[in-house]
Amino acid sequence: MSEYVLIDTDVCSVLMRGGERAGSLRGWPAGAVPCLSFQTVAELWQWAEVRNWGKRRRAELDRWLRRFAVVPYDAELCRIWGQIRAHRRRIGRPLAAEDAWIAACAIRHGIPLLTLNRRDFEDIPDLEILTGDEP
Repeated sequence: MSEYVLIDTDVCSVLMRGGERAGSLRGWPAGAVPCLSFQTVAELWQWAEVRNWGKRRRAELDRWLRRFAVVPYDAELCRIWGQIRAHRRRIGRPLAAEDAWIAACAIRHGIPLLTLNRRDFEDIPDLEILTGDEP
């Protein structure tokens, strides 16, 4: 089992909100260091913009994000992203660019992806998927 786990944007959103649903998330390997893709960080900041968050909420988001390691992009990651998008297009299941970046981060670094949207990531070679509802 990997010592890291990549948290998908949907799981990140649930964790940010807290509450019962966040407490019931399973599938997170014990002792694994939680990581976010640079793409997830970008999506969270986009939410702050779209929802017109004030200074206080933006500062809370910034503090909250600091608890995660962030997987940056590099040339190899870009190559994998291109392979994922082309593969999914060939099999008739196009994948959103955002999801392809997240999957590419997981594959590039051999990190399992924890998501609540397994279906979005199916049929991606070399991607280990964990779901939040697995025991």
